[in-house]
Amino acid sequence: MAKTTSPNLFPILDQPHLTGIARLAAEATHADQGHLIEFRALNVRSVLNHTTSRRGLPFAWSINPYRGCEFACRYCYARYTHEFMELRDPASFERIIFLKKNAAWLLQQELRHIDPADEIALGTATDPYQPIERRARITRSLLEVFAAHSGYRLGIVTKSTLIARDTDLLQQIARRNSLTVHITITTEDTSLARKLEPRAPRPDLRFATVTRLRAAGLRVGILCCPLLPGITDSEETLDGMARRAAAHGACFFSANPLFLKPCSRPTFLSFVREHFPTLVADYARRYSHADFVSPAYRTEIATRVARICRRYNLGRRSVGEMMTIPPQPAAALPFTPPRKPPTSATEPLQRPLFNSTAG
Repeated sequence: MAKTTSPNLFPILDQPHLTGIARLAAEATHADQGHLIEFRALNVRSVLNHTTSRRGLPFAWSINPYRGCEFACRYCYARYTHEFMELRDPASFERIIFLKKNAAWLLQQELRHIDPADEIALGTATDPYQPIERRARITRSLLEVFAAHSGYRLGIVTKSTLIARDTDLLQQIARRNSLTVHITITTEDTSLARKLEPRAPRPDLRFATVTRLRAAGLRVGILCCPLLPGITDSEETLDGMARRAAAHGACFFSANPLFLKPCSRPTFLSFVREHFPTLVADYARRYSHADFVSPAYRTEIATRVARICRRYNLGRRSVGEMMTIPPQPAAALPFTPPRKPPTSATEPLQRPLFNSTAG
């Protein structure tokens, strides 16, 4: 007689034991929803992250108000961050977005313990101005904290036109701190951008945002990143991008080759197979055993970009690879932190740091 297997009388024992960010993700509560996207409130312990990277990034600290990103960029290297939460489907990065609770309150506490001379980058793994920010306003709450401080060095990276909403706060921050805004524009080809960055704003709208922020007196430049071998890296393409950057008043122009982590390869290579099938073999050769392109290609691209920046007087405007310019002395304004953190993911600080009518 065949032996039958009885079900486990205690099925809870079959569940994996989650720790750290995976446990916090499992405990995250429903916060909102959009088209094919679920938003969850994440009860984090910190928003200021010390940066360690093989890429030699020029900032010491990073802030990401969200985990996951609605823009769904095919090349995004940050998809691996969802793996820490046991969400291993690459698509989950753009379909399950976590909103960090009490972010502004946490930042107020954490800024006391870092050297103001250290670079802080806002938006390194997810876009701080992705669409949910219109309602959640977490990024704006963080800017309110910086606007009440002096002497910090802040760099912001975004693809979104929504950043213009916060022009008032950005101006306040820039008066008393060092601030540089980086607008990422990967291509000026709208059709290609729609395939490559499906839910990000159109390139022309991003260029217009550069002009708008520059007119407000802010230091703004363009990141033409990542450069895609055989797709967006030609002399003609880069020349067109730099020429347009200069026409829109950009302070600098930067471009670096595609960095393709294993977590991003299935999504990006699927994009290549569908839209650029003749390049499949080339990408397999370049990235099958490495996340980075070859040193020779990096040198070639750096030389090309430098030459084009000189052509449009963009190199002289740049201050090099740092996120910000050195901070200028400024008198500190009074600042009183709240007595306790807010109780919900999108609740503002207990009192507004500045009266603002920005939408």
